[in-house]
Amino acid sequence: MLLPLLIFAATYLVVALGHLPGWRLDRAGAALIGASLMVASGTLSLPEAYRAINFDTLTLLLGMMIVVAQLRLAGFFGLAAQLIARHARYPLLLLIGIVLVAGVLSAFLVNDTVCLMLTPLVAEAVLALRRNPLPYLLAVAMASNIGSVATITGNPQNIMIGSLSQIPYGSFAAHLAPVAALGLGIVTVLIALTFRDEILTRTRLPEVMLKVRWNAMLLTKALVATLAMVAFFFLGKPPAEVAIVAGALLLPTRRIKPERIYREIDWSLLLLFAGLFIVVAGMEKAALTPAVRAAVGSLALDRPPILALVTATLSNLVSNVPAVMVLSPFVTALGDPRTAWLVLAMAATLAGNFTILGSIANLIVVQRAAQHGITISFWAYFRIGAPLTVLTILLGIWVVG
Repeated sequence: MLLPLLIFAATYLVVALGHLPGWRLDRAGAALIGASLMVASGTLSLPEAYRAINFDTLTLLLGMMIVVAQLRLAGFFGLAAQLIARHARYPLLLLIGIVLVAGVLSAFLVNDTVCLMLTPLVAEAVLALRRNPLPYLLAVAMASNIGSVATITGNPQNIMIGSLSQIPYGSFAAHLAPVAALGLGIVTVLIALTFRDEILTRTRLPEVMLKVRWNAMLLTKALVATLAMVAFFFLGKPPAEVAIVAGALLLPTRRIKPERIYREIDWSLLLLFAGLFIVVAGMEKAALTPAVRAAVGSLALDRPPILALVTATLSNLVSNVPAVMVLSPFVTALGDPRTAWLVLAMAATLAGNFTILGSIANLIVVQRAAQHGITISFWAYFRIGAPLTVLTILLGIWVVG
């Protein structure tokens, strides 16, 4: 039992730190090494390692990445940012527009990619308007986290939970979309009150035109595919099948080389998922004895407040995707696993707003903002993110639990 536990602990330590100090090893590489050692140590056979990988999760992620890449290259995100900049006449309306666009798009198109696309566009627009960019970029990060809680395709951990729990897309959204909608209202209020001198003013904003490159034919094709994909999700078709078919059908085109699409895909995220599936399976096989399961059962994880607290804490220690993977074997064994899966999705996602390090989406916003000379400090994020996380998780427990 000791060796698998050491492999598991070492893998998750690197995942929590983001890299191995002194070495060029990132989270995905650590997951691959951990998975390989689980096989090399004899904890899992190679066929068992293959079976541990949830290919529905990887397929759904890959399909969504292709669809989002097509939307970006067609100019969709640039047009969305331009629409906000042209029609938001006052700072408060600009904030509301950014929150709504980031939140709604993140509900269906994976929040990490939405932040990657929107951050430079919002930064460019706000700087052109000569406003303080900080509250608006915080809105992108926080609203994308909150909006992504609404559906199975909102973020990587929800994609995994959807595959493991087999909860229908529509049922998942019916339970968690209200949490997302109310959460977007809360983040708007908190940002407006924190930056009242910037947001709560009657100063009229000038009209700006962003330089947006877009292609009408590609955009129409990508939007039709996206809307059809979402419709099939709600009709109860298997999300992984729908997403990969939608992505595949978008590849044939005369205007974009396939290599441009492939460069948009986050292959390291897919590798991270595959590796962690194997590492967690090895830990589960070696260490989850009846005594360990009984000890974890004594934590009363079947109570939504307890499960939410454990999930939020673990998510801020090792990130939300690894936290969900660790907790999933215990959630499956609970008396009401359906509610537990929903609480797990809600708490793991909303916990990402607690600190600037809480989610990959936050780090994307920080890094992309820095490219425009904008600094988002830990404290500037935390003073809004901490109360926002507490309020939204309490709201989620009330709605879901």
